[in-house]
Amino acid sequence: MQLKYRRTILDTYMKIIKFMLLLWLLMSTGTSFAEIFYSKNEAMELAFGKGAQVEQLSLFPDENQTAKIERDARIKLDSGLFTFYIGKDHDKVLAYAAIVTSTVRTKPETLMIVLTPDGELRNVYTLAFHEPPEYQPPDRWFEQLYKRPLTDMDFNKGVDGISGATLSTRAGLNSIRKVMAIYQIMIKNQGTD
Repeated sequence: MQLKYRRTILDTYMKIIKFMLLLWLLMSTGTSFAEIFYSKNEAMELAFGKGAQVEQLSLFPDENQTAKIERDARIKLDSGLFTFYIGKDHDKVLAYAAIVTSTVRTKPETLMIVLTPDGELRNVYTLAFHEPPEYQPPDRWFEQLYKRPLTDMDFNKGVDGISGATLSTRAGLNSIRKVMAIYQIMIKNQGTD
């Protein structure tokens, strides 16, 4: 009888230990998805090169500009302040960059979108991605977007999606369109370069 009692207690302890181990694994995997790839300083060096002068440009669109940006980007703006970084070499504009954070499913991704002095998409860098890694679009996906005009930044106009990363690619495309539209409405031909 005592042997049976000890076996029951041992089985109970083993179940508790297995449950605690499973709980610990579940809790630890929830936070392990968050990945930060570059600091802000590293990002500026990626965008403009080592030694470039970096200026910050804060933009506050008025109602008319906001309406145009929303129309061209095909998204609703969630802020009335936008920050662009201008990389210069002896007063010559090298590129423009904007850092954009958006929610993919339930967690954020942060992209740095780099435009040429003429406003073409030059590079997209993932600075941070907090969703599971399999949802992150690879660099080669962003490469298909380089030099495309804003009007062609659309899945219906030849942009390939990624199966299993639909929300991530949609969020990335929305961020790119927003940055390009802000550039066209507020920076291009405004005498800032």
